Amino acid sequence: MTNSVTEPVVRKRDAERTRAELLEVATEAFAESGYAGTRVDEIAERTKTTKRMIYYYFGGKEQLYLAVLENAYRGIREKEQSIHAGDLAPVEALRQIAELTYDHHRNHSDFIRLVSIENIHHGEFIKRLDGLRTVNQPAVAVLETVLARGRAEGSVRSDVDALDVHLLISSYCFFQVANQHTFGYLFDRDLLAEERREHLRSMIGDVVVAWLTAEV
Repeated sequence: MTNSVTEPVVRKRDAERTRAELLEVATEAFAESGYAGTRVDEIAERTKTTKRMIYYYFGGKEQLYLAVLENAYRGIREKEQSIHAGDLAPVEALRQIAELTYDHHRNHSDFIRLVSIENIHHGEFIKRLDGLRTVNQPAVAVLETVLARGRAEGSVRSDVDALDVHLLISSYCFFQVANQHTFGYLFDRDLLAEERREHLRSMIGDVVVAWLTAEV
């Protein structure tokens, strides 16, 4: 006989697992086909569940898409927090943030496609996620803290702000995935080739460190 105390816990875990699976599959579907091109029936079929169940967890297609977007951004922000930048020298922390971002973007091509789709549509859906700005604040806050420590000890330049650094890192890392096909065709070089991974990874770390330590 199942203990009455454990039953709600089991149901909660099952619900969390189901919701996570739906998010994962929906992320793949929306990244492949965009919002307009994705059908909830298709996601239900892939997850072997029902359209009704998806509506139960998320309320509808738009709410599911918004949940996918928020979850995608939350993933990179949580990854950044794993560095524990405060335990590292400022220059090393900056390098690790840059290289971690490269790894994340390379390993999460769905995130890149979702962001690309949102930009094609002028950020139509992301503008409905008021809380996403709060979710993304740690990205700049971590950099600002590191830069402040670096300025105080004289190891990094003082005329660059955290958003500048975030822009540089994001631009480089995003390009690797977003433009892999066009760049690869035009220059006959596979940006995601495994044998070039460490070179491209260290490149953004080198660029960030060289830029931020110049003229110190």
